[in-house]
Amino acid sequence: MCGLAGIARLDGSSLGPEADALLGELADVLRHRGPDERELLRDGPVGLAFTRLSLVDPADGTQPLVSDDGNLVLIANGEVYNHRELAAALPSDVRLKTGSDCEVLLYLYRQHGLDFLRDVRGMFAVILWDRARGQLVLARDRFGIKPLYYHRTDERMILSSEIKGLFVDPATPRRFDWERALAVPALSAAPRFSATDTCTWFEGVESVPAATVLRVDLRDGRTTRHRYWELPTEADESTDADTFIRRYGELLEESVRECATADTELGLFLSGGIDSATVLEFAREQVPDIHTFTALSGGTRANGDVEYSDWLARETGVRNHQVVFGPDDVPTPEEWTRLLWLTETPMTGPEIYYKHELHRFARAERPELRGMLLGAASDEFNGGYSNDMAGDWGTFLEGLGEMDRATALDGRPTLRHWWGGEESLLSDHALAGLRGGRDPDVYQAYVGSEYAKVQQYNVWHEDRTAAGSGVEARVPFLDHRLVELTSVIPPALRPRLLWDKRILRDAMRSRLPRRIAERPKVPFFYGPGTGHAYRMLVRLMRADDGQLVERALAAPGADAHLDGAAIRRRLTGFGDGHTDSASVELLLRVVNMGLLAELAASTPRLEDTSAGPVRTALPVGRHPVTDTEELFAPPVRVHDPSLVPVPAKGLLLLTGADGDEYLADDGQIEFVLDPDAPILRVLRRLDGTVTLASALSGAGVGLDEVREELDALLDQQLISFDG
Repeated sequence: MCGLAGIARLDGSSLGPEADALLGELADVLRHRGPDERELLRDGPVGLAFTRLSLVDPADGTQPLVSDDGNLVLIANGEVYNHRELAAALPSDVRLKTGSDCEVLLYLYRQHGLDFLRDVRGMFAVILWDRARGQLVLARDRFGIKPLYYHRTDERMILSSEIKGLFVDPATPRRFDWERALAVPALSAAPRFSATDTCTWFEGVESVPAATVLRVDLRDGRTTRHRYWELPTEADESTDADTFIRRYGELLEESVRECATADTELGLFLSGGIDSATVLEFAREQVPDIHTFTALSGGTRANGDVEYSDWLARETGVRNHQVVFGPDDVPTPEEWTRLLWLTETPMTGPEIYYKHELHRFARAERPELRGMLLGAASDEFNGGYSNDMAGDWGTFLEGLGEMDRATALDGRPTLRHWWGGEESLLSDHALAGLRGGRDPDVYQAYVGSEYAKVQQYNVWHEDRTAAGSGVEARVPFLDHRLVELTSVIPPALRPRLLWDKRILRDAMRSRLPRRIAERPKVPFFYGPGTGHAYRMLVRLMRADDGQLVERALAAPGADAHLDGAAIRRRLTGFGDGHTDSASVELLLRVVNMGLLAELAASTPRLEDTSAGPVRTALPVGRHPVTDTEELFAPPVRVHDPSLVPVPAKGLLLLTGADGDEYLADDGQIEFVLDPDAPILRVLRRLDGTVTLASALSGAGVGLDEVREELDALLDQQLISFDG
C-alpha cells in the first residue's frame, strides 16, 4: 500500500517551481499510507508525489518507475500478483531493472496501450506519465480496491489516493455534497439496488472508476475513458455444479496464495466464519506462523465469533489475539472525528470502528506487520445474504424483484402509486423502458448492485482503516476470476450453488472442520448482540452534552438539510442506549455528514489528531467466553413492583391469522410473540393504571420469567414506569 498524488497542467504549459511546495504538502497528507519512503518528481507539465509502504522487494522497489527509454514514468499503489507471469511474456529485449511487482506495467502499456491491464491480476491504482505523447494515464483495478481521486479545472488537475489530499490545493472546493449524498440509497438503508456511480461525498471531487483507464491529453485536457473489464452476464450452460465447485476451490486457493505472498509480515482478521477460515486454511501453508486478530465485544461474544475463532486458532495452531472492546469502551468525540476524517465517508459506523481498532492493535503488537488478509467480499458474490433476506430461493428472488421494481420506480415516480397499497394491476414489464427496454434477470441485477456497493462501502473502508495504521488490506475473494465464475452460473444451478454460499461450503468441505464449513453466517456485529454496538453509538453521540450532534448541526450546509430539533428528539428517544433499533446507525450517518462538512471546511492534519490509546487483548490462556462472563454481564435492573408500567401511546397488541401475537408501535411491528409467552399475559393487563405487582399477579407470572422481555420493552421505550 502506498500514497499517490500528482499535479498536471491541462493547457500545454509546464509546472513552475511553486508546484514543489504543493507536492510536498500532498506527500505529507499521505504519509500514513506510506511511512517507509517518500519521493517527489516535477517534470514539465506533471508533478508526482509518492509515499511507500514496502511489502514486496523493500530494498529495491523505489518509485517513480521509469521505462528503459525514459518515455514512461509510473507511480502505483497496490500489488500485481501475477507480475512474474506477465514479465515472462514481455518481448525478449525488455530487461526489468527492479524487483517491484509494478514495473511490468510500464512495458505492458508500451506493448498494449489502453488495454495494458487486461491480463493483470491484483489490486492497484496507477498514475502513468507518457512523456512522448504528452498524456497522463490513470487507472484502477476491477473492483476499485485501491483508491484514486481527482479535481480538475480548465487549467490543471490534482490527484490523490485520499480526498483530504485534494484539499491542500486552494482550487479544490471544500464542501460536502449534501444533495448527492442524501440521494445515495445505501446511506438511508433504502431497499434499492446500488447506483452504478460511486459517490465521493464532496463537491468537485471525482473518482477514477473501477476497471477503467482514463487518458488525459495534457495539451488540451481532452479525456478518453476506456473500460477494460465488465461483469460477465452470459450464463455458462455447459458447466455442471460439481465442475463449478471444483473450479471455484482451485481459483480461491490460488488467489489466497497470491495474496499471502510478501517480503514482510502478514496477519489475518479471523471471525471464525467460513470466509476468514478459508483464507487461513490456504494462507498458513505459506505463512505458518501467521498471527490472527479477532474483535472481542459484547456482539461478537453473543454471535459466536469469539468462540469459533478461538477454537479454530487452537485447532490450527496459530496465534489468535482476542482484542477487547468492553461494554464501557466508547470512543471520545475527538477520536470519532479523527476516524471520520481518515475514512472520508458518512457510512462510518461500528464495523469500521472495530476494524480500525484491530489494525491499530495489530500494528502495535507486531511492528513489522505490513499486510492484513481479510475474508471480506465473499458474501456479495456467493449468495451470502440470500437466507438473511428470505426463507428459500424463490422468495429470495421475489424480494430482489421488489427491490428492482422500487429502484426502477425511482426513475419514474409518477408511476409509483400503481404499485402501492393493494396488489398492482400492472405488470412489471411496464417498467421495462427504465431498464433499457428489457425485463431483467433480477439476480444479475442484484450482483451488479453488489459490485457497486463493494466500491462505495466495502473496499473504501477496508482501505482506509488499514491505511491509518500503515497496513495494506488484501482481499482474496475479490479475485476477478472468482467473481466471473459465480456470475455465469446459470439460473437452474443458482439455488444449488448460490443459496447460503453453497459453492464455497462445498468447495471447502474436505479442507475445513464441518462445524466451520457449515456454520451459519452471522454478520460482523449485527444480529445477536447488536445492542452492544448501538449502545456505544448512543453514548458517543451524547458525550460532552451532545458535542458531535451540535457540531454537525452547526456545519456548513447543515441548516438547509437537517432538522436539528428532530435529531435531538431522536437521540433522546433512545433512552439509556440499550436498543437494537437500526435508527441509531442512521442517526449517526446524519451526524457524520455534518461532521464531514465541518472537516472539509477546516481540513485538519490527520497527524495532529489522536486516535486514543491502543486496545489490549485477552491474556494468553484465558477463554474468550467463559473467562469474560463478568466483563460482559448485562446490567441488572431493579424493578420496583409498586410502580405503574405505562404503554407507549401507539402500542398495540395484534393477533395474526397464524395465531401469533404481534406488538406494534405506531403501526410498525416491533416484536412477534408466542401466544403462550408469559410477557404476553402481562402486557394484556397493562392499562396505565395497574402496578407491575398487580399485572404480574393477575397473569400468574414471576418477575424473573419476564425480566429480559421487560428490559427490552423499556430499552425501546415501548413501556415506561410512571414515577
